[in-house]
Amino acid sequence: MSEGQATSSAFPMPPMQYVINYSDENIKRGKAPPPPPPIQDSYTMFGAHFTADEAIIRPLEASGCRRLYPHNYDHKRELKKLNHSILVNFLDLLDVLIRAPESPKRAEKLEDINLLFINMHHLINEFRPHQARETLRVMLELQRAKRMEIAQKFQEHYDKVMDLIQSAINAIPEDVTLESNLLSESDSLGQSSDIKMDMSDLDACDSLDKMMCNIVDGMT
Repeated sequence: MSEGQATSSAFPMPPMQYVINYSDENIKRGKAPPPPPPIQDSYTMFGAHFTADEAIIRPLEASGCRRLYPHNYDHKRELKKLNHSILVNFLDLLDVLIRAPESPKRAEKLEDINLLFINMHHLINEFRPHQARETLRVMLELQRAKRMEIAQKFQEHYDKVMDLIQSAINAIPEDVTLESNLLSESDSLGQSSDIKMDMSDLDACDSLDKMMCNIVDGMT
């Protein structure tokens, strides 16, 4: 891969030596390698250690951070309290920077603000499952509305086609049906006359055969 291709995208290219194994032909023939088995024990991601049976949202104590709110709490109330504490500590930090920039209180205020932001970020992350459910619900509602709209349009087109067919049937004159009946009757009469003519021909043939048989009998 050239340097221009490597820097043109903000994301790294996929491993092509792995991607080419999943071509349509390989998948059709069953030659594509199976996916890797799920992790059973533990794994490391972005330098952090995780276990397979771990909760999606890890508690603050698992990361070594101090919790600033109780276990039973109201998210809205605690977020407002943390936001107010961040503003107060930021004003205190500005006061320390103005009065004594080299004071050790500056590092303490920075640590307090950092801890407040971590707690606030953790509270916000606890809304992720709710956000995922709501996103899925909205997506399903949009799909349902789209399908209902398609079904409604199909029903409207079906009603229009049925109206056109009915109007075409109603536009057929009654004389056409009478003429068709007369034509069918004349055809049937013609067929019966042909049958009668065929029967008369058969009778004539039978009489001639009888005459020839009588002449032959007389000669013998």
